[in-house]
Amino acid sequence: MSFPLLTATAALPALGAVATAAVPARQRTAAKWLALLVSLATLALAIVVLVRFDPDGARYQLTESHWWIKDFGVRYELGVDGIAVALIGLTALLMPFIVLAGWHDADPLETGSKRWRPTQGFFALILAVEAMVIISFEATDVFVFYIFFEAMLIPMYFLIGGFGDRAHSQGEEAASTQRSYAAVKFLLYNLAGGLIMLAAVIGLYVVAGSFSLQEIVQARANGSLTMATSTERWLFLGFFFAFAVKAPLWPLHTWLPNAMQESTAPVAVLITAVVDKVGTFAMLRFCLQLFPEASKWATPVILVLALISIIYGALLAVGQRDIKRLVAYASISHFGFIVMGIFAMTTQGQSGATLYMVNHGISTAALMLVAGFLISRRGSRLIADYGGVQKVAPVLAGTFLIGGLATLSLPGLAPFVSEFLVLVGTFSRYPVIGIIATVGIVLAALYTLVLYQRTMTGPVKPEVSAMPDLKVREVLVVAPLIVLLVLLGVYPKPLTSIVDPAVKQTMSDVQQKDPKPAVEAAK
Repeated sequence: MSFPLLTATAALPALGAVATAAVPARQRTAAKWLALLVSLATLALAIVVLVRFDPDGARYQLTESHWWIKDFGVRYELGVDGIAVALIGLTALLMPFIVLAGWHDADPLETGSKRWRPTQGFFALILAVEAMVIISFEATDVFVFYIFFEAMLIPMYFLIGGFGDRAHSQGEEAASTQRSYAAVKFLLYNLAGGLIMLAAVIGLYVVAGSFSLQEIVQARANGSLTMATSTERWLFLGFFFAFAVKAPLWPLHTWLPNAMQESTAPVAVLITAVVDKVGTFAMLRFCLQLFPEASKWATPVILVLALISIIYGALLAVGQRDIKRLVAYASISHFGFIVMGIFAMTTQGQSGATLYMVNHGISTAALMLVAGFLISRRGSRLIADYGGVQKVAPVLAGTFLIGGLATLSLPGLAPFVSEFLVLVGTFSRYPVIGIIATVGIVLAALYTLVLYQRTMTGPVKPEVSAMPDLKVREVLVVAPLIVLLVLLGVYPKPLTSIVDPAVKQTMSDVQQKDPKPAVEAAK
């Protein structure tokens, strides 16, 4: 029996979460170091998964399959394709930086405060989320996926509601109320999506007699399983609704700005760079593979919703006064590009969408974490409270600028490659959608550069005149992310070589071929 590498990759942070929570209350520093070491060990396992994965090999590799609930046909079934490997790598990569960035976010509050922060609980919850996200990327049994897709809501709820941002101008009681509101809104939206998906999961089992993704796809391919058109479309809508909430896609997005605004910067990164990627990943793995006809049927409406997300998110980002809400609305716009790439039904579009998931995770982490360092120094999230920061903290301002330029997809930085592929792939099949979507690029330049101008340039405000520059720990968080943005922007082939074979297989599942160019290239 081979070593269960995929199980180990998810089980390690889960066990680390338990161990971190069990550290004695007075040993807060020990809990932090334990969480960091576990996240690094998980990254090492993810690298082993990456090394052992053969892009030219079988579709699902490193597979594990054991009966879990035999009477109900549920198997503990895991396997990874190129898309899953890329996203597992992203998750494992970001976690050490999230832990380091949040090193002091759960320290006890000032003496006399009514609120007490259990440091061990904060880092244990982060590791628990990592474990659930990783196994969601690995699961090839629909029921197993559903369990962890929903279970990750629990630690996220406590991270948002129990460990909110300290930079709140309305006092501790008002801040607690806002955090509770954001956490409950996050939970209700995602639970509603999950309950609808549960009905669809049960319906799928009734129709197919199995929860195994591979068995169902194979049965549909060889003709031994057929679904009525109306049945397939209803099941597709049940799955897609849950994934659109998680993604988040307009008009199911309204929980995200509240959640990111009230969270600490590392938790905000965990939400938008890691957890939300499960939604877009699941569209590729489950919606397109299980329901190919329904996916094509719904494509025009989904593309319109994605286009609205792109423009709407960018427009609202332009008008924001809160730094975190600006990044949240920018992310809504970026997720619109990802969904658009997935449902453009072209190889370039889907490859670009997968790269976008990875590159958006890195760029958003860089920008949000630096923004978190900035906010922690000034004690305010309001853009108007800053000015002239680049004169007193040039390293902080420089890294903030690079993160912002990556967010607007500047050529030479990683997000440019993915956004370009999404637009080209969309334009080749839906030119009008592709053209309108480019407006999002212009708006991205506007909200990013205006944010930088208002916070970093101009006269130095008295409140920031003594602001310290980035410390060693903070540089260790941001510098590797910036290096990755440059490397993947100049040389994305390591990612594309892993992702492209899986994308081609997904295109085959939905029986789609890339449109032929209007003018053939000269030979």
